[in-house]
Amino acid sequence: MANKLSRIPFLFILVFTLLCFLFPSVPHNSDKTVYNPTDIAWMLTATAMVLIMTPGLAFFYGGMVNKKNVISTMLQSFICMSVVTVIWFVFGFGLVFGKSVGGIIGDPSEFFMMQNVLDSKPWELAPTIPLALFAMYQLKFAIITPALITGAFAERIRFISYVFFICLFFIFIYAPLAHATWHPEGILFKLGVLDFAGGTVVHMSAGWAAFASAIYLKRRNEPNHNPARITYVMLGTGLLWFGWFGFNAGSAFGVGRLSVIALCTTMAASAAAAIAWVFFDAFKGRKPSAMGTCIGAVVGLVAITPAAGFVTIPHSLLIGILSSVISNLVVEWRTRTSIDDTLDVFPCHGVGGMVGMVLTGVFANQSINPGNVTGNGLIFGETHLFGVQMIALVGASVFAFGGSMLLLKVTDLISPLRVSEEEERLGLDISQHDESL
Repeated sequence: MANKLSRIPFLFILVFTLLCFLFPSVPHNSDKTVYNPTDIAWMLTATAMVLIMTPGLAFFYGGMVNKKNVISTMLQSFICMSVVTVIWFVFGFGLVFGKSVGGIIGDPSEFFMMQNVLDSKPWELAPTIPLALFAMYQLKFAIITPALITGAFAERIRFISYVFFICLFFIFIYAPLAHATWHPEGILFKLGVLDFAGGTVVHMSAGWAAFASAIYLKRRNEPNHNPARITYVMLGTGLLWFGWFGFNAGSAFGVGRLSVIALCTTMAASAAAAIAWVFFDAFKGRKPSAMGTCIGAVVGLVAITPAAGFVTIPHSLLIGILSSVISNLVVEWRTRTSIDDTLDVFPCHGVGGMVGMVLTGVFANQSINPGNVTGNGLIFGETHLFGVQMIALVGASVFAFGGSMLLLKVTDLISPLRVSEEEERLGLDISQHDESL
């Protein structure tokens, strides 16, 4: 089996090279659309900002693990930028945004090898920017989602098996959820689900996959550890916070009132969540910590993501506070169980995303975003939107958790997921990459 697996990279390069020759994707200049140069400039910037979130996540996670696993943990985020990009260019963009097949998945042949992307009409929900720019922006969301999962199985997963798993995760979990939520013909979109920038698509999918991974891979042999570099965590938080403005404000797909609102609500929720985490820790008798402040800030960013373009600033402050307290409580609960979610991905990203989805159904206001045709939130006396959000939450949770558990089993059958006890003791930096700090 090992010898056969070692041939896969060579075969991949050979097939990919042939595809590049067969499908050069030469533009024909047939698109006569007049674009908005200001929107293009902003979306180019937002695209770069979202990409820097993945290296930010690498530092965020890398600083939390044992020193002997820092490089491996950070590389697991970095490799997503390469692996997911190649999949996206070959068939991934079509799988998410191609012609809908039953509202569940896109037609991967529509934009195969990015054919017709450079000269096609713009995406209907982003009419002022070229389709290629929309594709590049959405690619960055697809990159960071599987990277988020890595914190759950840090310090005990084989690198090659991890790469295989994220390929399967993108195809069978991320792509269907993104299509169903963001494609105009997607089943969740047509149901009226509101997810401005990825509460369901990004954070819930990654959170539930992380929960499944922590259960499937079981506990580490040495579950207690000291963070390698808390300064890395702080640096990573800064990069994530910066990039998140592109993540949320960029999801308006242009320069205008909505992008400004999303930027404001993002800042408010994150700041409130950081303070709430520190204060809640103090209430429990703990000292204010850099780690707690950083985790709280990220939880607030997660929770505001689905609501960023639908709620007011005061309500975004409340979303940050509530999500921080709830995630803090779930982290505490998790520590009393046998579930070894190494860096608490599920309590922070999964639960944070779910809280954000629920509170979107509570606080969404049509005056903030007239494009919201589903209705106002529960606080305004309407129940329809809240019911829709709850249906999406339950459905996406079952799908992401059950599907991830199945993909973990498939991956494990093909290439064992767990490193040996000796490799774990030695550290993944040496055992998987022959490198060290």
